[in-house]
Amino acid sequence: MSDLSLVAVSAISATFLLTPGDTRFALSRSLPWRIEDAHGRSLQSGLAEVAPLFVEGLDPDTDHVLITGIGEIRFRTAPCTAFLSAADHGVDPDRADNTAALDAAIAAVPNGGVLALPVGRIAFGSVRLRPQITVWLPEGCTLAAHGRQEGWPILPARDAEGRVLGTWEGLPERCFASPLTGVDCHGLTLTGRGTLDAGGDRGDWWSWPKGTREGARRPRALFLAHSDDVQITGLTICNAPSWTVHPYRCDRLVAAALTIRNPPDSPNTDGLNPECCIGARLVGLDFSVGDDCIAVKSGKRGQDGAEDHLSPTRELTIAHCRMARGHGAVVLGSEMSGDITDVHIRDCDFVGTDRGLRIKTRRGRGGQIARIRVERVRMTDVATPVALNAFYFCDPDGKSDAVQSRAPAPLDTGTPRLSDITLGDIVATGAISAGVAALGLPEAPITGVTLDRVEIAFAADAVAEVPLMALGVAPMAAVPLFAEHAQIAGRIQTHSDEPTEPAWT
Repeated sequence: MSDLSLVAVSAISATFLLTPGDTRFALSRSLPWRIEDAHGRSLQSGLAEVAPLFVEGLDPDTDHVLITGIGEIRFRTAPCTAFLSAADHGVDPDRADNTAALDAAIAAVPNGGVLALPVGRIAFGSVRLRPQITVWLPEGCTLAAHGRQEGWPILPARDAEGRVLGTWEGLPERCFASPLTGVDCHGLTLTGRGTLDAGGDRGDWWSWPKGTREGARRPRALFLAHSDDVQITGLTICNAPSWTVHPYRCDRLVAAALTIRNPPDSPNTDGLNPECCIGARLVGLDFSVGDDCIAVKSGKRGQDGAEDHLSPTRELTIAHCRMARGHGAVVLGSEMSGDITDVHIRDCDFVGTDRGLRIKTRRGRGGQIARIRVERVRMTDVATPVALNAFYFCDPDGKSDAVQSRAPAPLDTGTPRLSDITLGDIVATGAISAGVAALGLPEAPITGVTLDRVEIAFAADAVAEVPLMALGVAPMAAVPLFAEHAQIAGRIQTHSDEPTEPAWT
């Protein structure tokens, strides 16, 4: 892979990765850069401190060159059919509520056009996005959702064609629309150094995490459904009412150079949750959230066996991201009934999360999680670096005998399968509980786990904790490998013990 690559380009912005040597997220030294036009005139310059480099304010349909100390790359911005100012449609930071003005501005943009928002704090409620347009939040612009639920739109569980619209934890359900909601928004671009403040800290969204109001679940910060070829670049997204960015059935999504921030005590505020998506690329993202940083999902079977809403998530790339604080850094499941396969996680930093790679499922889910590859990841102060759990006690029946019994259950469509999980060049320091904890079903053990150059150092003051959310798992401290009904090949090198041997219990 080149040390310099172009990740995404729009009419007015470009996103690059600067990855000299063994760079993951932060650069080992500052790297000067500049953008020139085709005539060699310098347009912008700066010092890069992290791998993702986002540049805005470029001219559309124009040749440019990025010049750095590690090379240069030529690129051309996308064409623009029209450039509109949202201020010309009444969007004004001095307005108490810009919802109607934003709706009008978005409606006025032709396919291939750019809508530029003004600098300042723009109060609004919930707006619907459109396909084939670019919405630009420049540096200094904050779209701030007011958080008042009165009159807030609600998405039905399904549209008139029977497609899922509202969705909650893997099932079709009525949901409050998100501050930014996009349905059938193929080719949409959201870009800029500005901020989407979704207003979770305003109103009472965080006070009813598992409940409903008006028969509807909480909104996300940004919800996209049935929208292919979407780009989200450069933005800071914060204060999500529940999940932050939730693409549902969105193929070939690119999310790059985003900063996602939610308070540590905000409930279920996952960072980015691709659900039933194919070919997504999540690159250069910086997380600090109240739940999982990235949670990969593919829906879950209904208690009545309903599965028409399920669809796979596959061919997912997660690269050069920093997960700093959260329940799990990268989580697969537990809503995985439609299958999660062919996931590549590489060159990332996990810092201070409860778990690093976390795969979770339970009886009744069905589906498979397979062909997962994790490489060149560094974990710092992650309590359990690798957690594989087929007895996850979620949902109202999660602690029932049917789910938690260690006796083999009959194999059926609800039996989940975990297989072909490879971890290579993984270094974890400051671990507490178990280095690798794997708990498979007796009727469907976890198979094909390979450990290649996995090194774990435990905290000197590690206090026993339970590594997996399953009944019957005892607290443990500084245990390199805990495995039941799991086939694990390879070794874990620890700083205090001899390398562990392959496990099959």
